[in-house]
Amino acid sequence: MKKLIYITSLAIIASCAKQNPNQHSGEQYMSESEMEVSKNRTKDLNTLERTQIQDWIKSQDVKYYPMGMNYWVNIEGLEQLPRKNNGDKVSYKYDIYDFDRTKLYDSSIQNENVVFGHFVEMDAVADVIRYLKKGEEAEILVPSVLAYGTYGDNKKITNDMPLIIKVKVL
Repeated sequence: MKKLIYITSLAIIASCAKQNPNQHSGEQYMSESEMEVSKNRTKDLNTLERTQIQDWIKSQDVKYYPMGMNYWVNIEGLEQLPRKNNGDKVSYKYDIYDFDRTKLYDSSIQNENVVFGHFVEMDAVADVIRYLKKGEEAEILVPSVLAYGTYGDNKKITNDMPLIIKVKVL
């Protein structure tokens, strides 16, 4: 009986000992130098895309205006308009184009009665929708970092692809 209590006690003590977390061989961690390289790549890419988008804007008949979040919209003074708050509901749809104005998907992306603060959308799309009234439309030029980023959408949007998005509040 003493032997059973002794073995049980050892088992309990061993199970209570602090264990190091298991590292799966498939997991990868970035070193500080790799993180710095990644940050610099993103910064350089963003600078390049902004320059390319600004050059593209110069060749257009439509005027585009920079927004504080690092995208452009075809509505002057949009940021001065009343803004919807978290908790407000909105219905909207949008279409995605590349900078050759090729529509990437046949169907519009549409969401109805979405509550601000509780839906996930591209930041630029969500920001524009906050300013638009029912029935209003906007065209936004979105750098890849605010769109689908480094990975794309694994369908028609490739990695690091800036987009034109036409959005309408329903």
